[in-house]
Amino acid sequence: MKRFYREVSVAPHADGWRVALDGRAIRTPLGAPQVVPTRALAEAMADEWRRQGETIDTAGFVLRDLADYAIDVVRGDRAAAIDGLLAFAQTDTLCYRADPEDALYRRQHEVWEPLVTALEAREGVRLERVSGVIHRPQPAPTLAALRARLEGADDFALSGVHAMASLAASLCVALAALHDDADAEALWNAANLEEDWQAELWGRDEEAAARRDQRRTRFLAASEFAALARREWNTR
Repeated sequence: MKRFYREVSVAPHADGWRVALDGRAIRTPLGAPQVVPTRALAEAMADEWRRQGETIDTAGFVLRDLADYAIDVVRGDRAAAIDGLLAFAQTDTLCYRADPEDALYRRQHEVWEPLVTALEAREGVRLERVSGVIHRPQPAPTLAALRARLEGADDFALSGVHAMASLAASLCVALAALHDDADAEALWNAANLEEDWQAELWGRDEEAAARRDQRRTRFLAASEFAALARREWNTR
């Protein structure tokens, strides 16, 4: 698609902010007003439009797509969105580890255990750790507490959490990334510990490395999105 606009602007709207192209405010794919909660996020989304060349590259609209997901999908059915996030808790990568006698287990324990115990302390829950691949459900009180936590998040926070949890296969990692002092790069590396371990043993595959870099870029962008969208949601 050829670039069809010249000027990109940001303006307040109701209780949020909107991006406009040549004075025309943008809507989501489902036709809803694309209103975001903070000016900082709107300005970052406007920059995505400003960076476009003569031909529009849709891959450059990561923040816009996350905003659209928050408005069209999360807001459309918050209960379903939260159910989907809790599914990541049930199969959280950080809770499924190698056998204790394996060297990989020691690396997993060193990197993952502080993240899991930090979430347990923050949320007052207990997560089951599993050695091997056999599924073990998380305790019902843990899921109830995490549900209540997610229900307290706004649509934009849930959109960011969904993107990060999907890429990391871990709700624990996604929730940790919401904190002001979070090291998103370190969290991404933690989520990819097993992949990196295999690469250390057998060497890196160029195609796999390229896919990892693409996922990393999306993860970091989702972390930025959540930070830019944050208003008052308590991230404890």
